[in-house]
Amino acid sequence: MIEQIAPARGIHGVVSVPGDKSISHRYAMLTSIAQGDSQIYNYSTGADCRSTLSCMAALGISHSFSEEDGRPVLTVHGRGIAGLQAPKQTLDAGNSGSTIRMLSGILAAQPFTVAITGDESLVKRPMRRIMKPLGEMGARIAATDGHFPPITIHGSPLRGIDYELPVASAQVKSCLLLAGLYASGETVVREPVATRDHSEIALRELGADVSVTARVIRVRGGAQLTGKTLVVPGDLSSAAFFIVAALIRGESDLIVTNVGLNPTRTALLDVLRGMGAQIKLLHLEQVNGELIGNLQIKTSRMRGGTIDGATTAAVIDEIPILAILGAVSEDGLTVRDAAELRVKETDRIEAIAANLRRMGVAVTASEDGLQIPGKQQFRAAKIDSYGDHRIAMAFSIAALASNGSCEIEDAEAASVSFPEFYTTLRNICR
Repeated sequence: MIEQIAPARGIHGVVSVPGDKSISHRYAMLTSIAQGDSQIYNYSTGADCRSTLSCMAALGISHSFSEEDGRPVLTVHGRGIAGLQAPKQTLDAGNSGSTIRMLSGILAAQPFTVAITGDESLVKRPMRRIMKPLGEMGARIAATDGHFPPITIHGSPLRGIDYELPVASAQVKSCLLLAGLYASGETVVREPVATRDHSEIALRELGADVSVTARVIRVRGGAQLTGKTLVVPGDLSSAAFFIVAALIRGESDLIVTNVGLNPTRTALLDVLRGMGAQIKLLHLEQVNGELIGNLQIKTSRMRGGTIDGATTAAVIDEIPILAILGAVSEDGLTVRDAAELRVKETDRIEAIAANLRRMGVAVTASEDGLQIPGKQQFRAAKIDSYGDHRIAMAFSIAALASNGSCEIEDAEAASVSFPEFYTTLRNICR
């Protein structure tokens, strides 16, 4: 599918974004192994989160969707910590690295053998980072060429371990915490840098024995989780595209409602404010341990800057859209310590650099980052999404600031996280 995006003078209106992908994945998995029914409001509409539900259904967990006051409601019929059943065929995680990595922690402890794979992109993404610690816990996992999907997990009794993550990763941390629910004794995960803590919050909400102290997370095996009503905040990573659009276009005034403002995820807002963004918090409340609020964004003079170290890890998913902002900022943008971008849905460093050059923007790519001079103008061009949702959406925002209409090839990639993206974008462009 090719999407035509015309330049916009400004961004105005009120938008809501789909439920947070990260939280939706975790709620779907944990409520499946909780005892009793759970109602999940605002579950993500993205394809990745549907992949998680499909995998859980193949493992014997039934679910259904309904609607309440115009909001989607997912009901999951949890079967308890020991309630999963052997699937009749290989599980398909689609394009979702979150699904295959986190679900592997649960599968490692089951009394059956299961294979899990994904699409053409996912089978190129390495799994060694979960295979090694799960192996130390007692799991037996075979993979293609030693570390690529499909992977085959031979369920085994697990034992708790004390594991220091060599690289900060919320997915790997979550995988081990989920495995720790089934393990004997205590599982300890030590982070080099604090990552998003949605798993810790969700585990605590559903009744697990979890403690967190200074980047050290402990979970004790054997707890029985209990189903409950949960609300998924709007996805700040999805909101990021509209936030940047409002910051760089005309006399914009945009309000984003009910967006997740978990402190481990709001580094994006800190980065943007540090660059000069006018972003105002209008409302804040806590639901199920997660902070949810409304934001107002107005056009701002953006300075640009440098993103590196722990900040890079905290905003890794937002680097594509921050690259767009960097090109039109006063001082440009330098990104370092972002080698992880090369093993996402595509090689995002290469995809960002290639598309910026198509639009006439100077950029230098390195093994672990990008250098983008400021005060540049986007030229109309054909953009290749490389089948990556964040590349498709980021360069749709670049198109709003271009000198003519742009074409986004494979634009349907956006549906992985935000099926309503293009409709929502048109509704706020002026």
